[in-house]
Amino acid sequence: MPGTFQLVVDGTPQSHVHLDRPTELFFEYVQRIGHLIDQIEPVGGPITAIHLGAGALTLPRYIAATRPGSTQHVIELEPELVALVREYLPLPRGAAIRVRYGDAREVVGRLPAGLHGKAELIISDIFRGSQTPAHVTSVGYFQELSALLAPSGVVVVNVADGNRLEFARRHAATLKEVFREVIILVEPGVLKGGRVGNLVFAARNQPLASAQLTRLAHLGPFPAKVVSGTELDQFIAGARPIQDNDGTRPPTPPKELFG
Repeated sequence: MPGTFQLVVDGTPQSHVHLDRPTELFFEYVQRIGHLIDQIEPVGGPITAIHLGAGALTLPRYIAATRPGSTQHVIELEPELVALVREYLPLPRGAAIRVRYGDAREVVGRLPAGLHGKAELIISDIFRGSQTPAHVTSVGYFQELSALLAPSGVVVVNVADGNRLEFARRHAATLKEVFREVIILVEPGVLKGGRVGNLVFAARNQPLASAQLTRLAHLGPFPAKVVSGTELDQFIAGARPIQDNDGTRPPTPPKELFG
């Protein structure tokens, strides 16, 4: 489609951008994140957002278009990647998007004190190739993110897993260790272990209204299962929270996941 671009890193599609229509989200899991943001933070008003992992800055563009005046902070390990994106896919004029470089965990620990308790939204979507680094999956990591959240703020996490979903179950247990409310948006086929796919987690310290959960379940691209409450506890089923240096090895999704 004219005006659309896809960022591929080491053979793994990382981002899809439509320069003229930044509100059009292409990847299914990114659409789910967009729906989740819209349910929790109404369209129109500016927000403070932190993005861990830059890609082609798809979601910062989406927020800049739907919530003008938002303040956004992006943390990315690779300066060369952001330079490439900015050269070929320039950011919209006037968008307040600041990029900081370095390891996400380390940079989070150095963010200005003025950001603590201010973020309405934090998105953690960090991959090296097709794998998430273990040190950004632990209880300690999410405790650091929790300190940045506003009282009603939400942390959104993209997790790729399949088969018995052992990593996703541990991820759910980890988030439950830190946050009062955790939900998962996932295709039923992935939840049943039928195939590898993306699970979108949302965690916060205030509950989501039942009407919000119902709407999330029926929004495209395909109907998603919303796992919460008792069903989430059953999903965790005794899985241990991930701790720093406990030897956790996040899975490497098969190449067919990315088509």
